[in-house]
Amino acid sequence: MPRHLGDRYPEAAAGPASATVLAALRAELPDAEISYAAGCAVRDSERSGLAHAAAHAREADVVVAVLGDEAGQFGRGTSGEGCDVDSLRLPGMQDDLLRVLVSSGTPVVLVLVTGRPYAIGHVAGQLAAVVQAFFPGEEGGGAIAGVLSGRVVPSGRLPAELPASAGAQPSSYLRSRLAGRHPGSSVDPAPLFAFGHGLSYTHFAYTDLAIEPRIVGTDGTAEISCLVRNTGDRAGDEVVQLYLSDPVAQVVRPERWLAGFARVPLEPGEERRVTFRLHADRTAFTGRAGTRIVEPGEIGVAVGGASDRLPLRGSFTLAGPERAVGPDRVLDTPSTSCPSPPGPRPA
Repeated sequence: MPRHLGDRYPEAAAGPASATVLAALRAELPDAEISYAAGCAVRDSERSGLAHAAAHAREADVVVAVLGDEAGQFGRGTSGEGCDVDSLRLPGMQDDLLRVLVSSGTPVVLVLVTGRPYAIGHVAGQLAAVVQAFFPGEEGGGAIAGVLSGRVVPSGRLPAELPASAGAQPSSYLRSRLAGRHPGSSVDPAPLFAFGHGLSYTHFAYTDLAIEPRIVGTDGTAEISCLVRNTGDRAGDEVVQLYLSDPVAQVVRPERWLAGFARVPLEPGEERRVTFRLHADRTAFTGRAGTRIVEPGEIGVAVGGASDRLPLRGSFTLAGPERAVGPDRVLDTPSTSCPSPPGPRPA
């Protein structure tokens, strides 16, 4: 409210206290020497602060570059209702600032506090790390500082793709096969970071995919499970993601779609079996007649930690008559997790 309407109603603009990332980092790391340079404003074209920021960067052990959007409405910000853009380049001079900081030779950790995904593909390979925070609210400063210090093990996953180039066509991950990279196009539409992507301070391994039964009625349910193990030396949460595909259907279907997910806390070395209970309704789509249907045929299954990182793959078959579904169709995929039984781990 203060950001969106404060300029019109200043008498009602008081909001909750909100720590900046700078203030939160100083509180998080009281023994660290933290200097600050503004660099540039969010959206104007003034470049005079870039050289000062570059000098700070060259003297530092690490740079935390906090860039992004200014919330607002109808052009009074860079992100919000009525604040559209025709390019996914960072607003104002921020892209130039980022290039200057990267060229300093000091490791740069980029923190993006934004209302939309921006394209950083031209410098992503030169960054030490990237934290995509979107608009995190009044507790965001402390949350970001906790992730940067290592006190908090990150477990967020991208609900939208981060594009590789500023001229990319914003799109959902729900694309058909020909909407991806193929010999008929000279442009690679692959995102820089895919839907569901997210890193942690530990690592996870997937094994032993099980699908029961292999033949399911068009009104039936399948149980899909796998083993997930924390292979690192820190506790962390893995977000196990279940994707489906429909290789032959009466209309073009997405290459894959998210059908279920489960957040699983794991201690170092701990392994759990995660099971999804998938109803056939989760394969429903609008057919040629304009009715939402469940169609018999093969359904592909993939499980992993992101839409582009799916090490476990299998399939089951829907059998029976084509079935129309309505607003009472099953819309969720319940999941459970339990400790893995002792014994030799599957290959």
